[in-house]
Amino acid sequence: MKEAIVAVWEARPSRRQAITCAVIAAGSLALSPLPMCGRPGEEVSHSAEAIHQEPVYKASRKRVYEALTNAQQFDKVERFSADMRDGKALGAQPTDISRQVGGTFSLFGGHIVGTHVELVPNERIVQAWRVVDWEPGWYSIARFELVEQGSGTKIVFDHTGFPRGLGQHLADGWKAHYWDTLEKYLA
Repeated sequence: MKEAIVAVWEARPSRRQAITCAVIAAGSLALSPLPMCGRPGEEVSHSAEAIHQEPVYKASRKRVYEALTNAQQFDKVERFSADMRDGKALGAQPTDISRQVGGTFSLFGGHIVGTHVELVPNERIVQAWRVVDWEPGWYSIARFELVEQGSGTKIVFDHTGFPRGLGQHLADGWKAHYWDTLEKYLA
């Protein structure tokens, strides 16, 4: 993997390539302390957790994309979260979402932060995503693919690279704080 990153870097990468390489390198470093499962010398973990979810909304891909990438709209989505309604502020920072590749985001009072790796309007969002209490430097990858579903939109969502043992907690969180609240906001 190091050779691939060096080769891309020496070819004078575009901003997108540089950001992608940085995220891959950070992910590699973040995962390296974890013991590998399987035989010695294997480089693929066969027990890594991943989340795959496919919520469907009665809204256009443009409307769903905007709700996920516009700070003012996502702030309204957050307000539908049971924790936020009950006054359980997760942090004090306001919702902040850059609209640029390489730009940062801060959600749920600063509890969730990260960087946009790829933004394809109305089609795809890829983020280096983390919870602030994870070990420093640990970022996971959250990928939102917006697929037309009749007159609505299906989000094909994949989340990988998060700390071991958090899969169920994060899956429940995506449902409660993103998918259910997004459904209420878009209704």
